[in-house]
Amino acid sequence: MTIKKELLLLSVVCCLLSFSGFSQKSDVTPLFQSTSPIEVKLSFAIKEVKKITADSIYTGTMLSYKNDQGTWDSLKVDLRARGNFRRNNCFFPPIRLKMKKKDTEGSLFSGNKDLKLVVPCQTAKTSNDLILKEYIAYKLYEIVTPYVFNTRLVNLTLIDQSGKQPKSYEVKAFFIEDDGLVAKRFEAKMVKDVQLHPMRLQDTVSTIHDFFAFMISNTDWSSTAQHNIKVMQLNNKDYIPLAYDFDMSGLVNAPYSQVSEILEISSVQERIYRGFCRAESLFEYVRNKYLNHETEIMNVFNSEEVADMNPKDLDKAKKYIGEFFTILKNDKSFNDKILSKCRTNN
Repeated sequence: MTIKKELLLLSVVCCLLSFSGFSQKSDVTPLFQSTSPIEVKLSFAIKEVKKITADSIYTGTMLSYKNDQGTWDSLKVDLRARGNFRRNNCFFPPIRLKMKKKDTEGSLFSGNKDLKLVVPCQTAKTSNDLILKEYIAYKLYEIVTPYVFNTRLVNLTLIDQSGKQPKSYEVKAFFIEDDGLVAKRFEAKMVKDVQLHPMRLQDTVSTIHDFFAFMISNTDWSSTAQHNIKVMQLNNKDYIPLAYDFDMSGLVNAPYSQVSEILEISSVQERIYRGFCRAESLFEYVRNKYLNHETEIMNVFNSEEVADMNPKDLDKAKKYIGEFFTILKNDKSFNDKILSKCRTNN
């Protein structure tokens, strides 16, 4: 088969994948049907929550939020800290929320049983920019694939009950939907506790992800170990990667970010392609897919959702993603930094 015919076949297959995904995009819970930030209040003892390391132990509290009418509603939730690194190195731990169906019926949170709440690491105002940059990463990924976790930006009032007097913090945060809802949206099932070689993942979707990881310079993931990657199996038996947690990426460039010792880079902002080798025609297809979406991707940095970011920080982030497109547009750079760097073994 000629490269031209392969590209045509890839285009047809990928259009079908995209159509299938986006036709179901409206099939999301009320919480994720809007992009406008939601006002939320949570109260708990941060120190006590961070001490609990068992994933099965949750703390009960009330979640208050402003509804569409602009008045405050509340519901019972259980929460725990998640993520070992941030639990040990940050003031605010990332949070997992659980809620009962009877408590959410008829509310903005209807249909959600489990949610992740991504919060800043530290109390400094600059930490809010880090949250917004990670949120941007999710929005960029939505442009190139339907296989994503939906997110919702939050203006969070977090009341710490650890001391004698409660202390209130106003921070940026965002909700991430549970993987069960993503699987339901695609009539699929989540694959857990199974190690899959990356080459068993659906090749087009996997390559789109690998380009995305290179774009935002994210190396903190492993599809084999399912580290910051969930794997979903469609009815046709295809394995689909679902990426999340981008705070260690070069786009975010968090002060606490670390680079693995096994990688030949010294900074999270140094891009390195970690995807596996596929057909060159597939690489060309994905290359053109990103180039065709360049304007849409760059426009994310102009959206109202990130208007609160420090302008200089926002410009740096936009320029950083722009450098990715400079690589794609130059044949030599594309070959040197992506084609010739793909992996042939673990």
